Amino acid sequence: MFVRRTAAVLAATAVIGAVVAPAASAAGSSPSPSPSAALPSGLFGTADPTYDGVWRQSLALLAQHTVGQSPASSAVGWLTGQQCANGAFAAYRADASAACDAKTQIDTNSTAAAVQALGALGGHDDATGKAVAWLKSVQNKDGGWGYMAGGPSDTNSTSVVIGALKAVGEKPASVTKDGKSPTDALLKLSTACDAEGDGAFAYQPDKKGKLAANADATAAGVTAGMGQGFAAEPGNTFALTGCHIADKPDLADAAANGAEYLVKTMAKTSYLKSALPGAADQPDYGNTADAVVALSAIGATKEAKKPLAWLEKNSADWAAKSGPAAYAQLIFAAHTSGTDPRHFGGEDLVARLAATGPAPVAAGATASPSEKKNDEKKDDGNGLGVWWIVGIGLVAGIGIGFLLSGRNKKQQL
Repeated sequence: MFVRRTAAVLAATAVIGAVVAPAASAAGSSPSPSPSAALPSGLFGTADPTYDGVWRQSLALLAQHTVGQSPASSAVGWLTGQQCANGAFAAYRADASAACDAKTQIDTNSTAAAVQALGALGGHDDATGKAVAWLKSVQNKDGGWGYMAGGPSDTNSTSVVIGALKAVGEKPASVTKDGKSPTDALLKLSTACDAEGDGAFAYQPDKKGKLAANADATAAGVTAGMGQGFAAEPGNTFALTGCHIADKPDLADAAANGAEYLVKTMAKTSYLKSALPGAADQPDYGNTADAVVALSAIGATKEAKKPLAWLEKNSADWAAKSGPAAYAQLIFAAHTSGTDPRHFGGEDLVARLAATGPAPVAAGATASPSEKKNDEKKDDGNGLGVWWIVGIGLVAGIGIGFLLSGRNKKQQL
């Protein structure tokens, strides 16, 4: 998701390693916890949370909710405590008691992911309301969003925000800037079915304005086109009939074409390949999970079976090494495809996820999550700088999926 970012977001730091240290210090705290430093008790995972703390926490909480568990109050409180007074979230704030300022590197992906989780859990209207208000305030004139406020729109960021809007009951097509909506932004980032295009979504246009197919962005665009978020619901059965050329294509057409592209791309391998430098021909487990979500959300259940079966057979080691966001992605893939996440290729994904963080509330017990509020703290940070580079790298690793398609069955955004 998305995406992404996800656990795959961490992998993007390998591409931008030289940028990482200065970016972290800009947040006004120590660059990152040392391996021996104690991490917050409410946080999922044991890896350095500097670049994915809010992201992985959001996915973990949403995944637990999706399977009927009530997350621990400490885990929910950790997430709400990360919010800045202006409503936005940064990837991670080591000292959440300090007010956000111009150096706090807030971003759309962390903010939208938190909204998806808190919106699903319920009882956090104040936090989600402020977050959505901030997202609307930084919407681009083309109707979309970039990773950082003011950055060029990209498919992944626009998609994760669409999921956030859906989570709080808003219709993305009604959220406009200068008359343009997220629907317009996604359509502009989809390629045509002609000699120069294959129906995929691009991440962003290149310097010359051309669009290049991107499987990660396509999974995100398909799910978002359905008006859905990370924990997408399965769509009505839909038959893919090939890349479709329309005189006036709408988002349903673009989503269906994107689904066709994903199926074609995975036809020989059953998985999507990593786009990271030096990882040629290596599987991208996270984006493959996002593709399963996308295909299932659009109703292409038959086509989702092969990559799903591949994940059930091959993803255990990857998830164990990657942590909570990876388990969450697999849970979303299982949920959308109608598969039991407690029996996923011999793994209990629900138990595995729970083991990476605070224990969920036992069945029958009463949860009492307390929402930490930072309203008294002023925030005016939208900084770009080095974090714009980091943002591009991180979003490139985020997979998300969203969209119900239907040239004959359209779900209104």
